[in-house]
Amino acid sequence: MRTPSPTRITALPAEYRAHLMEQAREVNFAEGFRLFNEGGLADRFWIVKSGVVTLDLHVPGRQPAVVESLGPGELVGWSWMITPHRWQLGAEAMTPVRAYEFDAATVRKLMDDDPAFGSAIGNWVTQVLAHRLHAARVRLLDLYAPYGSGSTV
Repeated sequence: MRTPSPTRITALPAEYRAHLMEQAREVNFAEGFRLFNEGGLADRFWIVKSGVVTLDLHVPGRQPAVVESLGPGELVGWSWMITPHRWQLGAEAMTPVRAYEFDAATVRKLMDDDPAFGSAIGNWVTQVLAHRLHAARVRLLDLYAPYGSGSTV
């Protein structure tokens, strides 16, 4: 059996995934819609139902550098969990997107109230964060380093 990608909702154990999804509301974004910008208040997050969302990084004097593309089942946003709750990247809908949206304060309260749920969500978001950090590093090296990242990933 294949290990689920750490960035997908399926990486969460089923009982915690179901508990999280009880908090979801469905939203739609048109192609080109900015979900958030670096530095903005991270008061919500999303799981993509369909479509593609890109994560980007502000580069002074240049267009934002796209560091990753996210598709169905993937978490969009982790900054909501870490104080000061400010977006570390930007995000844009590259296609029409259907997503599940979550209120960050509500989910953080549920995490505080149920330590096992909180641990599961915290572990998942930490895995996503580690994956995104690596992806951003590789992409930025590919874009700006003289010989690229050298990564074969």
